[in-house]
Amino acid sequence: MRTLQMIVKRMGLLLALIWPVLLTAAAAAECGRDGAADAALVAAAAESGDWSRLQQLLQAGDSVQAAQADGMTALHWAALHGSKDVVQQLLQRGAAVDAENVYGVRPLLLACESGGAGVVEQLLGAGADAGVSGAGGESMLMVAARAGRVQAVRSLLAAGVPVDGRDRNQQTALMWAAAEGHVAVVQQLLEAGANVGARTAAGWSALFFAVREGRTETVRLLLSQGLDVNAPRTSDKRPPGPNPLLLAVLNGHFDTAAALLEVGADPNAQPTGHGALHAVVWVRRPVRGDGDPPPVGSGRLGSLEFVRLLVQRGGDVNLRVRQGVSGFADFTTTGCTAFVLAAQTGDLLLLELLLELGADPRIPNADGATAVLAAAGVGDLGSGLEAAGSETEAIAVIRRLEALGLDLNVADENGET
Repeated sequence: MRTLQMIVKRMGLLLALIWPVLLTAAAAAECGRDGAADAALVAAAAESGDWSRLQQLLQAGDSVQAAQADGMTALHWAALHGSKDVVQQLLQRGAAVDAENVYGVRPLLLACESGGAGVVEQLLGAGADAGVSGAGGESMLMVAARAGRVQAVRSLLAAGVPVDGRDRNQQTALMWAAAEGHVAVVQQLLEAGANVGARTAAGWSALFFAVREGRTETVRLLLSQGLDVNAPRTSDKRPPGPNPLLLAVLNGHFDTAAALLEVGADPNAQPTGHGALHAVVWVRRPVRGDGDPPPVGSGRLGSLEFVRLLVQRGGDVNLRVRQGVSGFADFTTTGCTAFVLAAQTGDLLLLELLLELGADPRIPNADGATAVLAAAGVGDLGSGLEAAGSETEAIAVIRRLEALGLDLNVADENGET
């Protein structure tokens, strides 16, 4: 007991000795934080766009170079806000034009993003390095192109930034502008000599980026440069991918797909083994997990309207899948018509339209499975894969097929009924 009392007494004495030291250290740390905050008051004022406060601080002698915890200076914020007058004043007071925050971002990059009139020119005139790249290799030109900043793009090109520079994903400024649908910037880059046929390692060109995002007017502009509207996406290490028409449909951009048909897209092309008509079925009602949920899409043209247009443009309503899914317990899509695929997804509306357009409901797939077997779930039930349509819809489709005279007792080549 006496030993315990001695230990407690000694601990009390020790605490009494070190407590003032702890208080002093805490106070110093607090002062350090306050001092750092005070030092960055100019940057904080610029961040909030409080220009009158910023003027007061500068006149009081506060440092124009002081940075916030993340390295942002007043010049960073003024460039981001696009405030030409403030940028000029900060530069005149000696602000570092190429100051980097902790992420390596410079004022010029923020000006390219925000597009403040004249700020990019100001920074370039003050000696900003237009040739630096971000962490992913994206150039100042790419940032301006993605943001649709026409004037910034013009200034950067005039400063000698390569028009076809690439980031670490091998993307160019033209690809970035095309993906965002900035037609004016795309035109500007093309006039500056951008390579319209440049591709990434995966085969993506500016055209394919524009199609994937449904940028119809940009697609028209790019195709006017002599590109092949039917050429599939290709790369050295991968099999051919979709062509522009198929890519547009897979992403639900039916207005874009219609525009492609207008300029000569082949309605029956099957670059990946299936065509645009087959893709409509899966876009309307995804069968397998990688297509679910369906794409958001764009434009005013609906999927059924597009099917009608596709057939009017020469699409074969009985086109069969050249090469599709097959295997044990899988429903074989090879040889399927859009009618059989629509029966599989329980899409009665599409079935009726296809019949109206002349579809033959009796054409089976490569295994001899008819629309009846597709609607009944042959293959899908055994595979464990997610199937589209409800049981009620499947029954409605089967009844419609029965009314058309199809045999409900038919068996495929595997003996399944």
